[in-house]
Amino acid sequence: MVDPIVSLLNIDNSLTIYAVLVRLALALAIGALVGCERAQKRHSAGLRTFLLVTFSGTIAMIIDLFLMEKTLTNLPILSAVAVISSALLSGNSILYSSRSQIKGLTTSAGLWVCSLLGVLCGSGLYTITIICTIILYVILAAIPSAEKFLKDRSNHFELHLELKNKSNLQDFVATIRSLGLRIDDIESNPAYIGSGLSVYTVTVTIKSKELKKYKTHEEIIEALKTLEYINHIEEMT
Repeated sequence: MVDPIVSLLNIDNSLTIYAVLVRLALALAIGALVGCERAQKRHSAGLRTFLLVTFSGTIAMIIDLFLMEKTLTNLPILSAVAVISSALLSGNSILYSSRSQIKGLTTSAGLWVCSLLGVLCGSGLYTITIICTIILYVILAAIPSAEKFLKDRSNHFELHLELKNKSNLQDFVATIRSLGLRIDDIESNPAYIGSGLSVYTVTVTIKSKELKKYKTHEEIIEALKTLEYINHIEEMT
């Protein structure tokens, strides 16, 4: 398969110094683009991490191509190792907060995809690499707005609830029901034992047709914040 960009720019796609430099430059541009997007949103893996992951995938593929050209092997061993290593690294970027929330899944998946983009780039498939990079960037930068829109209009959501006293839980349940909400589940959070607070994860369903039509999750939570016995309340994302 002849890459359209290779044909358009008349790039020598063999393993010359020029071709290798083009691949490395494109890999660094990809890592910088995705890394900046993650860093702006203060995620655990930022610019340097994405640069290194994409860079390593590209180097691994270039070395594999060289070895396959010079030896009898047909297996891209280093590329496979680079992708597996990035999968392990991305797994370590997943965090479990004290609020029973799993964070870092998107960043973890982004790191793994960047390692694959590095392998693609190292193979000299420039057009496919650029197309996949654009798709990845759109997913990371644009989709969250659509995702938030859908979540705000969902009838189901989870709350992180901190009550000043355990005895206030009954009052909270009564208030929730009076607002036209249904509590599906309440779990006590053991991470806050000894803090003096009673902390729960509450799963809620909107039953009232009026609430479904006019109120967002944020507006419901803002109303609940006015209750004097609530120390803190927020939606779990």
